[in-house]
Amino acid sequence: MFANAPTWTTARIDLLKSHFEAGLSCREIAASIGVSRNAVIGKLSRLRLTRETTGDEPPPNRPAKERRPKPGPRRQYEMLRVVYREKDPADDAAVVSEHRCSLFELNQERCRWPISTPGAEDFCFCGNTPLKGMPYCRGHTRLAYRPGSRQRVARG
Repeated sequence: MFANAPTWTTARIDLLKSHFEAGLSCREIAASIGVSRNAVIGKLSRLRLTRETTGDEPPPNRPAKERRPKPGPRRQYEMLRVVYREKDPADDAAVVSEHRCSLFELNQERCRWPISTPGAEDFCFCGNTPLKGMPYCRGHTRLAYRPGSRQRVARG
């Protein structure tokens, strides 16, 4: 076909209708006619050709997904709410990192709060035991997730 030739000639429309009535899928019709699947869907829509469905057939059964808690912002919010509800006077004091560790020693059972400046000779990580499901220990969690830290700026 030429670049300026119309996509939907009379012969193609007749082929489309006959394949559609024969029950071929849009993908099969597209392959047979030599157009894209979306072109077939669009033309069928413009011709108002639809497949007849009876209301007697129930929708296909899909297996129910396993319900498990999402590890998203809501779960994190709940954990932080518990942390802030259980306020300990010692939480206002400076965090003491008694188990400092290097990057090579860092794992899931150690607080990942960086201490000092990366690249400096004394750079390390806190290493204290983190809160369950969080990357930081109790003291560093309070520093990292401060309530109300995102304040709106008044525009004038």
